[in-house]
Amino acid sequence: MSGRLTLLVTCKNERNNIGPCIDSARHVVDEVLVADSGSTDGTLEYVSRRGDCRIIQREYKYAGDFKNWAIPHATHPWVLILDADERLSPELAREIKQLLASGPAHDGYYITRANHLMGRRVHYTDWARDRLMRLFRRDLGRYEGPSDHGDLRVSTHNEGTLQAPLIHYTTWCWSQYLKKFDRYTRIQAEQWHAAGRRPSYRRMLLQPPLRFLRDYVLFRGFLDGYVGLQISLMSGFYSFMKQAQLWSLYYGLQQRDVEPEAIAAAEKAADRSAA
Repeated sequence: MSGRLTLLVTCKNERNNIGPCIDSARHVVDEVLVADSGSTDGTLEYVSRRGDCRIIQREYKYAGDFKNWAIPHATHPWVLILDADERLSPELAREIKQLLASGPAHDGYYITRANHLMGRRVHYTDWARDRLMRLFRRDLGRYEGPSDHGDLRVSTHNEGTLQAPLIHYTTWCWSQYLKKFDRYTRIQAEQWHAAGRRPSYRRMLLQPPLRFLRDYVLFRGFLDGYVGLQISLMSGFYSFMKQAQLWSLYYGLQQRDVEPEAIAAAEKAADRSAA
């Protein structure tokens, strides 16, 4: 009983992703728990039709908060967390199955992610250094930190690392990625603002090019060709946008602040026309 495993999949509007995600782990786990945050694209209807999943729902604030709410709903002592755009590789599935059968020596396990940009495997840049704790004892593991990228920790600090990778289809197009990009940078800026951190001209000027050079040169992104170049440039832009979002919270003006008379006049003209 101690080695029984719940797969926890967090999702919103993941109709295309969630089936392959669940199928990649279905023969390894004893329960599939889908935690949804308001899907409207048929995701829940698909999951319900499968008949092999349990569904829970709640509003999404940020990732760590949502997953910490979902974890205690797992039935079994061990939990494996996947986002809908992630898959167990066959090697990782076998490794997890063997680990639970033989008796885990640790209370939580880090797993490396094989990230993909539009289906292309990323071998270099910071994307190739991605490692997350995703397999853990249900009663010991919780996410820490306020960020939308909070880290999971086990209270005993008894941690191990699995060898096989987790497949992550990070994005299929830039328009999809930029929606997450905006949310991540905005949330980070809001957290800095709440903590009293002020905008910095020096950070806005220097951090983006340094971040690009880190990924492209130090982390050898140039060896990934176009893929590495795009990721390195976006990494620099991500660094810039966090600073720009913070600046906007302190100094950005709204249209009603800049031209209140013009807006009021336009509304009066519309009212006269309607009358």
